[in-house]
Amino acid sequence: METDAEAEAKHRMVLLEKELLQDHLALQRDETRRAKASEERLKQRLQGLEAELEKAQSERDAVYAEMSRQRRALQEELRTRSKQLEEEVRSLREQLETCQKEAKTAREEAEQALREQDETLSQLRAHVANMEAEYEEILHGSLDCLLAKLRAAKPQWDAAVLRLHTRHKEQLRQFALNPLEL
Repeated sequence: METDAEAEAKHRMVLLEKELLQDHLALQRDETRRAKASEERLKQRLQGLEAELEKAQSERDAVYAEMSRQRRALQEELRTRSKQLEEEVRSLREQLETCQKEAKTAREEAEQALREQDETLSQLRAHVANMEAEYEEILHGSLDCLLAKLRAAKPQWDAAVLRLHTRHKEQLRQFALNPLEL
């Protein structure tokens, strides 16, 4: 049988193993407690992170919603402005067409007025030229007639002048004056 020394050694060994197991169990409990505390901190941190994530997602959703609203507002404003610009362009094109038509009409009227003025001026020049020719003809006819009358009257005037000249000469001699000395 076993000896007391062996039994005692076994008993010490069992006690040591028991102490060792108790120490090991205490360490395990300690680690478990630390692990649970760590787990609890991690759970709290995870809850905090989840709350932050939810808050960030909520903010993101709010930002996205605001950006979507702003985008829609900008699109609507852009559509409205685009329609206004299209209407303005259409109106300006109509005004341009009207102005071009008016300018064409005014140009045609001015050209017509110039043609009429040129035609009237040409007619007036022709009329003036005709009148000048007629007046020249009348003047030449009148002068020719006057010259003919003067030629016809010249012998009578020459005779009358000669008679007057002779009579005055006689009167001067009667008064004893020499007509050549006067």
